[in-house]
Amino acid sequence: MAGGASLSVLASGGVAGVVVALPEELATLTRGKPARGECFAISDQVLVVYAGAGPLNAAKAAKSLIDNGVTALISWGCAAGLSPELRPGDLLLPERVLSEQGECFNIDKTWLQHWLFLLSGNLSINTGSLLESSRIVSASREKQDLHSRTGAAGLDMESAAVIKAAQAKSLPCLVVRAVADPVNMDLPEAVVQALNPDGQIELTKLLGYLLAHPGQVSGLIKLGLHFHAAQKTLKIVAHKFNDIINFK
Repeated sequence: MAGGASLSVLASGGVAGVVVALPEELATLTRGKPARGECFAISDQVLVVYAGAGPLNAAKAAKSLIDNGVTALISWGCAAGLSPELRPGDLLLPERVLSEQGECFNIDKTWLQHWLFLLSGNLSINTGSLLESSRIVSASREKQDLHSRTGAAGLDMESAAVIKAAQAKSLPCLVVRAVADPVNMDLPEAVVQALNPDGQIELTKLLGYLLAHPGQVSGLIKLGLHFHAAQKTLKIVAHKFNDIINFK
């Protein structure tokens, strides 16, 4: 889609559709608690779907938003850092998304520039590529290897599916991701063991693993602080959301 066309999408009364994987990411946008898969309006111009983790859930959520008439899509949430330049809480607004199959999807440049103009000066922003993964990548060594092989700055599980759905309907798409776990961090094994297929931590599994492996507590605290930094960044962006999506 041409840049001028994308600028008119929301100025003419269109609706942005936001795909969010996890409840903790959803909480940076709204206090509402929609059911998973439900289209939920947070303003006259924004619909949100809490999708659950992974590309299949993201694809279903994007389709639901498109079926409900949105005129632009946004992939919203956290990401793993792959570039050593990225720190917890840094904002990743990628210029392109790389799929696991080797596809390269370019973000709508004019819409991205609008976001960068409004957010620059407030946050540390990186526009490097975002890589897709269909599974949690927990090991620092593997994240470093992915960066070496692809040059991608960050990694997530949903954005490629969202932008595929958008481009299939010639809709502009933007990816908004805050870094939670940096490249030099291994995710605590307690988290890996407690995750369910939707990417949520099951408390009983987590507590059970911690009882058997109390040394994991310090890693969990560190990850919690990093995730809090990512949430703080997303809340700053969310506070400016109406200004960002309303083109003049």
